[in-house]
Amino acid sequence: MAGEITAIVLIAFVFLLILTAVKSVPQGYGWTVERFGQYRRTLAPGLNFILPFIDRIGHKKNLMEQVLDIPPQEVISSDNAQVQTDAVCFYQILEPVKASYEVNDLVRAMQNLVMTNIRAVLGSMELDEMLSNRDRINSELLNKVDDATDPWGVKVTRVEIRDISPPRDLVDAMARQMKAEREKRAQILEAEGEREAAVQVAEGEKRSEVLRAEGELEAAKLEAEARERLAEAEAKATEAVSAAIAGGDARAINYFVAQKYVDALGKLAESDNNKVMMIPLEAASVIGSIAGIGDIARDAIGTRSAGSEISASGRI
Repeated sequence: MAGEITAIVLIAFVFLLILTAVKSVPQGYGWTVERFGQYRRTLAPGLNFILPFIDRIGHKKNLMEQVLDIPPQEVISSDNAQVQTDAVCFYQILEPVKASYEVNDLVRAMQNLVMTNIRAVLGSMELDEMLSNRDRINSELLNKVDDATDPWGVKVTRVEIRDISPPRDLVDAMARQMKAEREKRAQILEAEGEREAAVQVAEGEKRSEVLRAEGELEAAKLEAEARERLAEAEAKATEAVSAAIAGGDARAINYFVAQKYVDALGKLAESDNNKVMMIPLEAASVIGSIAGIGDIARDAIGTRSAGSEISASGRI
């Protein structure tokens, strides 16, 4: 009976010894081993053995990337605007030994560290700069917090500002300011559009005046050319009449008299004061003179044609 009890006690002791000596560490964790309260080594993930009753597990650290929520806090900007902000921090323990023995309560220490740096970074900025430079704020916070946590064996991968909330009255003032800026830009654009339209209208009128002037110039050239041809025709007619007078034809003299007579009748007809115009009986003689001029012109044309034929036959 005593032997059986001894055997049971021995088996229980061996079982307890095995449980105490064999340690299975999960993936993504690091366990520190202490011997009589002093750090000895770090157990890697998998099956590990320690000295029973001498060694013990000191700290179990999570080596995966973790998320740390930063509680909201009030921050005063450099232009004395009070805003409420909160953030989130992502970190990873790289050295379980430092994270276990270099700092007490790592999570609380990191929360306070991030909150302090948020107040320092945001407090050095004006409100407009604070609201428009979120990436710059995150970058500065990351550099400061990562440098501060390096002695703790922690790598800070990201620090993100989740929200920056100004007071309600300040939000309303900013909305009114934005509305005023947009109305100002709209008025400027409208004025620029009206100015551009006026410039286009002026350019169109200028082009129209240029085209009108070119048209008038072309018409004046055509009119001058017509007057020149008319003058040449009158000169040829006068030459023909003069030749007829030199040859003793009395009808040529009547041509000049008829021309003056017709001009006088034209001016009389154009007068605004004359409603009734009396034509003298001598108009028939004027018409006869005009007919005589036609005979003179035909005689002149016939003479020139005959002269041309004689010249041609002489050359032959």
